[in-house]
Amino acid sequence: MWIQKRITIRVKARGFHLITKEILDQLPEIREVEIGMLNLFIQHTSASLTINENADPTVRIDLETQINRMIPEGSEHYLHNIEGDDDMPAHIKASIFGNNLNIPIDAGKLATGTWQGIYLGEHRDHGTQRVIVATLQGLDKSV
Repeated sequence: MWIQKRITIRVKARGFHLITKEILDQLPEIREVEIGMLNLFIQHTSASLTINENADPTVRIDLETQINRMIPEGSEHYLHNIEGDDDMPAHIKASIFGNNLNIPIDAGKLATGTWQGIYLGEHRDHGTQRVIVATLQGLDKSV
């Protein structure tokens, strides 16, 4: 079985957001896969995907705080600033965290750890609706 869908993530404020439920809600076909793999690819250069703690929201706050300290806005070293002070730092952050994830599917569920969830890293002050291409491959439970 191969399925590919574009998943729309509503506009989010700057920061890290748990989007596991949004992914699962828009990709119910996962429940039909006995064993497989889900690839998620975000089609944007100023947002990222990562997997981390899904229970304590302070983890998301700490990630945002630390990445902003490591990659500050308004640096005189950035040449690319036509879209504002948050533009080039957003591209750097997206490159560091990455634009895709591969997640195993086991018995119709994401094979993530107990405390793991999928995050969208929104690195712009005024982000937009984000699109993630989801490619699901695997053996159908009915086979």
